[in-house]
Amino acid sequence: MMKIDKAPVPLIVPNPDDPRLTQSVTGTDQTGARVEIKVPMERPLTLYLNAQEIVTMMTIGDYPEYLALGYLLNQNMLKYNDVVTEVEYDDDLQVVVVRTEHHTNFEAKLKKRTQTSGCAQGTAFGDLLEAVESAALPKAELRTSWLYQMTQTINTMPSLYLEAGAIHGCVLCKEGTPLCYTEDVGRHNAVDKIAGWMYRHGVDPSDKILYTTGRLTSEMVIKTVRMGIPILVSRSGFTAWGVDLARQVGLTLVGRTRGKRFIALAGEERIVYDQNLAYVEEESAKHKRKGEGGDD
Repeated sequence: MMKIDKAPVPLIVPNPDDPRLTQSVTGTDQTGARVEIKVPMERPLTLYLNAQEIVTMMTIGDYPEYLALGYLLNQNMLKYNDVVTEVEYDDDLQVVVVRTEHHTNFEAKLKKRTQTSGCAQGTAFGDLLEAVESAALPKAELRTSWLYQMTQTINTMPSLYLEAGAIHGCVLCKEGTPLCYTEDVGRHNAVDKIAGWMYRHGVDPSDKILYTTGRLTSEMVIKTVRMGIPILVSRSGFTAWGVDLARQVGLTLVGRTRGKRFIALAGEERIVYDQNLAYVEEESAKHKRKGEGGDD
């Protein structure tokens, strides 16, 4: 883990009232009437690892330090035993620099890349796929009572999605309790922020659940495995490669989780069916989110 002084672990939740994250714009609706709505901001953030420029990401702009660390970890450019000496963010330049104790050079890794189906950073670099295929996930269980408690809590929490739409969310949970909830214009940014938060605060992944509003694609599976989390849940659907990878590495993969419904396509042996469905409410129309009309 990163050898810097540990701060108290906060509970990160979306802040839809933060004026830096949304912008009000005017237009017309289907009747021709003038309307004003909020839309998420989208800003470039350039990431450096020591002296080497790695990538420019489009992001809403919150938690740049967590995003930078999580991106490097999930792309296998930063190892969990690497010593990070500084994470420096310049708001004016929109640049974040991660400095490590030892020199790093990723020219060869950057030349080898796989385009994925993701939005924002839909690219996997270097030996990432090989590293994931040899991973071993911890034993854990997913009680359906936790699953329903977790999704009910997430769906009723204030969020940028409910305020402005056009955004993805990821939530790290323990049992049925959300611990860290991040949002961004790309689901990969959101999960990278969680990875950076976990790394920064030394959070044990072995008993955690990762929830996402986005599709269960190969890259979401890869990032979850890289983080050492044994259970991945989504309100949206699956891709075939995502399912294949999850089965190969022993990740529990649960999708189309809405109201009483869910489908598990990998790692079903971790699920404990302890919830009486008669006591589970269907999802309120007020809280329906991305993925309700399909699997996007």
